[in-house]
Amino acid sequence: MIDERIARINELYRKSKTAEGLTEAEKAEQKKLREEYVKGFRASLISQLNNVTIQEPDGTEIHLKDKGIKE
Repeated sequence: MIDERIARINELYRKSKTAEGLTEAEKAEQKKLREEYVKGFRASLISQLNNVTIQEPDGTEIHLKDKGIKE
């Protein structure tokens, strides 16, 4: 995710904690940005896990992507 979007998420969070609060448009923007962030985080994590190999005591290797990690 682009750093500017993360900065915007943080900015909206800080504003939501003030007495002023967020407008309805800002709340919708915050929700959309958070959903994008979580989607990107999950995709990155799945990609990393799909590249992990576990070596069993008998020396065989098991790739996690073969274990059926769902996207």
